[in-house]
Amino acid sequence: MTTFGIQDASRRSGLSEPTLRYYEDVGLLGPIDRDDRNGHRRYRPQDLDVLEALACLRAVGVGIEDMRTYQANRARGRAGAGDQRDLLLRHAERIEAEIADQHARLGYVREKAALWDARERGDIAAETEATRRVVDAAGRLGVPR
Repeated sequence: MTTFGIQDASRRSGLSEPTLRYYEDVGLLGPIDRDDRNGHRRYRPQDLDVLEALACLRAVGVGIEDMRTYQANRARGRAGAGDQRDLLLRHAERIEAEIADQHARLGYVREKAALWDARERGDIAAETEATRRVVDAAGRLGVPR
């Protein structure tokens, strides 16, 4: 059976070597086989599959505890499917909220740029309207007036 050293596993998963060690230490992965001669970790193809899933979860901001839950649900197969769906939908909602926050930030920056554009042109009416829109955009940021 083909196995991979920690450098190869790191390269294939996109996770750093310290992260691979940490995930093993906290029980997200493994136990990882060791080479009898030198004690180095030897990752099996199924370990790389787990690492790929963990790397994707990490990339979308899933924390260690939810990664543990994900792994436990995954091991339960069909019996864990509903719990897995619910966990992922909670994270989808969190990401949607983050996107909405980013849109609010983007809107504020664009409106502020429009204000400065109107000011540069000396267009008082456009500046007044842009100021109103900036105040509205600041409100969407949750900044008190």
